Amino acid sequence: MDEKTLHEHAHDHTHEHEHDHGDGHAHSHGPHGHIHENKKAVLNRMSRIIGHMQSVKNMVENDRDCSEVLIQLSAVDSAVKSVSREILKEHISTCIVEAAKEGDDTSIKELNAAIDKFMK
Repeated sequence: MDEKTLHEHAHDHTHEHEHDHGDGHAHSHGPHGHIHENKKAVLNRMSRIIGHMQSVKNMVENDRDCSEVLIQLSAVDSAVKSVSREILKEHISTCIVEAAKEGDDTSIKELNAAIDKFMK
């Protein structure tokens, strides 16, 4: 499974204002309804991860070699971490930059809490 081919994602945020992400398109949203253009790519990556995990489950059900299962679990773990990193990068480069410009300390505190959970 090649997770390096797609580097796109989507996530939800709340902005009570109109803003521009440098893509030439202003976005206006209610409570954190922020949608990135690469939402479809991230959902596709997540679907592949889910399919891969289902295959690993089938391996266990079919009594496949534990080493093979562990190798596949490692691949799934790597894919999840990869998509998580991309979401984090996009969040920082768009939402957090915007929050910093506006003096929005709440978004920055929320990011710090998310990073603490992400790094466990």
